[in-house]
Amino acid sequence: MLRVEDTVQVPVEFSAALVAQFDDIVSRYPEGKQKSALLPILHLVQAEFGWTSPQAMDKVAEYLKLQPIEVYEVASFYSMYFLRPQGKYVLEVCRTGPCCLVGAEKIMDHIEQQLGVKEGEVTADGLFSWRGVECLAACGFAPVLQIGPEYTFYEKLTNESVDQLIADLKARGK
Repeated sequence: MLRVEDTVQVPVEFSAALVAQFDDIVSRYPEGKQKSALLPILHLVQAEFGWTSPQAMDKVAEYLKLQPIEVYEVASFYSMYFLRPQGKYVLEVCRTGPCCLVGAEKIMDHIEQQLGVKEGEVTADGLFSWRGVECLAACGFAPVLQIGPEYTFYEKLTNESVDQLIADLKARGK
């Protein structure tokens, strides 16, 4: 299992291509409003590194001429930014009332058993992590989950459909 402690001292360098993407995004905003580029830049960083590490957030702050705390506040507020390493496939199960009424908690228990990791942990092969999330706006099709980073959506989950989904993703592999 990949642990945050194992990644704490890993230095982060942004490639010239990534910085060029940052520059393009910043150019869309008026002078002095570079902070407006923070969300899309964090998305690019996460796509590149798989999560938004403290080191990466520090580099983003430096690039945008912000205080690091300004970046941390944003990244920690939005659930779409991962503040710890994640698997290649992140299974996000809706855990709000309607989904729970029709079995979301049982689905989450099943995923934990099938993958052998608790919520927020990463499987030893680096393929999977899972977490409960707030409303995925599909109450009529509950229980539901989405899988990042593509955010494909799966409805009316059963233990069997989850098993098939996990098997399909394992077959796709790394």
